[in-house]
Amino acid sequence: MDNLFHVLDQISPLSIESKRAFAAITKTRQLPKGYTLLHAGAVCNHLFFIQQGLTRTFYVKDGKDVTDWISFENTFAVSTISFIMRVPDRRGIELLEDSTIVEIPYYELEQLYPKHRDIETLGRLWSNFGIVQLQNRFDDLHFASATERYKKFIDRNPTALQRVQLGIIASFLGITQETLSRIRAQI
Repeated sequence: MDNLFHVLDQISPLSIESKRAFAAITKTRQLPKGYTLLHAGAVCNHLFFIQQGLTRTFYVKDGKDVTDWISFENTFAVSTISFIMRVPDRRGIELLEDSTIVEIPYYELEQLYPKHRDIETLGRLWSNFGIVQLQNRFDDLHFASATERYKKFIDRNPTALQRVQLGIIASFLGITQETLSRIRAQI
């Protein structure tokens, strides 16, 4: 939980009382590689904090598996649309490694907002942070070259090449595995 609160405090500090209330609604689980945190077509009822391990958020389009997001330690995994709007989403979330996950349930979190102003502020700022991340991802896919996207990904996630299959990295970057191989050979 210390890692979670360290990350949350960077977004918006919480009081000791709020941290206790927040911790009381969470559940920490150790799960194996390949475990599905969220099945495609389901409603996302949890925000997942990756304490240790690695996840990917993905969907299937025209029979092709597409990685939408990769979450490393001390970050969150969630189907944003589903979690906020309470609707099923086409995305699934799976573990790429044995992982320790902290589950933050939607309904219990919502009940904390009116009781703890700092948790409510955290929720708003976390949503803003998520929107900025999504806009950055959108901009990268539309305005950065494949090489620039690769370099940025590796700079942000230096252990990625040892931990994530190249096909998943290529999919996340919006390129073919062959293009990824060419980029890696040039660098």
